[in-house]
Amino acid sequence: MNKEIEVWTIKDNYSLGSDINSKVLAFAFGLSAEIERNLISQRTKEALARKKAEGVILGRPKGRKSSKTKLPGQEKRIKELLDKNVSYSAIGRILGVPRLTVSSFVKAAV
Repeated sequence: MNKEIEVWTIKDNYSLGSDINSKVLAFAFGLSAEIERNLISQRTKEALARKKAEGVILGRPKGRKSSKTKLPGQEKRIKELLDKNVSYSAIGRILGVPRLTVSSFVKAAV
């Protein structure tokens, strides 16, 4: 409004400009959006509380780490690279995996 830019909606033929009607309309849209956000948040919290009261376990299930690894059969190659003092980051770049994947694999397998 300060830059005197007008916004026109095609579907409902609203015009938002610098006049008082536009300011009232923009306020009403903003207020209705805030109310809707609050209602969505309230419904979500109520649904989660209801599920929890029903005994449903919420969140990620606890358990062991995945049995699948991204580096099966690479033990020999990784061992050779480590013997050459290649860093985990460099090994990850060579094998196309993150550094932490290499680090975890080395701790578990090598």
